Amino acid sequence: MSPFSALTERLDATRPYVLSLFRIVVGLLFFCHGAASLLGWFGGLMGSGNTVEAGTWPGWYAAVIQLVGGGLVMVGLGTRSAAFISSGSMAYAYFHEHQSKNLWPIENGGEASAMFCWVFLLLVFTGPGPLALDRIFGGSRDAARTTGSPRQTTSV
Repeated sequence: MSPFSALTERLDATRPYVLSLFRIVVGLLFFCHGAASLLGWFGGLMGSGNTVEAGTWPGWYAAVIQLVGGGLVMVGLGTRSAAFISSGSMAYAYFHEHQSKNLWPIENGGEASAMFCWVFLLLVFTGPGPLALDRIFGGSRDAARTTGSPRQTTSV
């Protein structure tokens, strides 16, 4: 038995709860971007106090996705769908807004867009974890999968 076996077992036991914490923090950060852009919270757009004008493409639509998608991911409601749409919007933001300026995210200011894109894509595949409203409102199948519980099937 490896000296790290006990540590590995403990870390494996906490994995689902750390996944839930990860999802909550990522959702909150994304929600804050949308709240700043749409509502002027947290100093508004880039600390200017301004907001995105309603209906402008693509900024206003991106902010709506950030606000709603971030909120849904944060509370764990419709997590996979919200994460999929949020990931796509960040891919669009990166390739449309940032990549045309320079190839690398560090050079074109697209680090946040690239990171959010991949983080949300990860959540599409991992699900919400056990601490999610999906578990209460009918998404328990996804929550059970992330905790390692076997999926129950019923025959008709």
